Amino acid sequence: MLAYRLAAACILLTLGAATAMSQPGANPVVVIDTSMGAVKVELYPDKAPLTVKNFLDYVDAKHYDGTIFHRVIGKENSGKDFMIQGGGFDAAMKEKPTKGGVKNEAGNGLTNARGTLAMARTPDPDSATAQFFVNVGDNKFLDRGQADPSGYTVFGRVVEGMAVVDRIKAVKTGRKGRYDDVPVEDVTIKSIRRADKK
Repeated sequence: MLAYRLAAACILLTLGAATAMSQPGANPVVVIDTSMGAVKVELYPDKAPLTVKNFLDYVDAKHYDGTIFHRVIGKENSGKDFMIQGGGFDAAMKEKPTKGGVKNEAGNGLTNARGTLAMARTPDPDSATAQFFVNVGDNKFLDRGQADPSGYTVFGRVVEGMAVVDRIKAVKTGRKGRYDDVPVEDVTIKSIRRADKK
């Protein structure tokens, strides 16, 4: 009987701990304030600790202020819902300086589903710096072991403002210099801030 009670107590404690970890506010949240509205994103440091730290370092340094969504691929402008990418260029398409790349953390159990936030990178798996993208479609082919063996690291999810993301992905795009899929009218990231900080 005692063993039964101890086992039951352990189960209750475990359930309580799991519930506490999943409570709102357990993960950091940022607000991406854009020229088309605000988007709130929950980050997952338990799944992608290096990536979340790297992203928040850029947030705290105000790196994203005045950058643009420079690559927008949505059904309305390309025939396929793919993603909106930003965080690296200003309105003149001048790339902002960044730190070194962060280690790829794809394969962490998170998938490139609609509404998730992931890191952009070059063909080098560990080259992600400041640029990120929001998946506007289910892009499983970006997961580790699919089209690319390394995959693209998912580290957050939109929890408010997906309608804003959808407005952005529907903007008219064209070519600017050597870049394709650039919004004809700038979609500016005014700022990205931690939700618990002013």
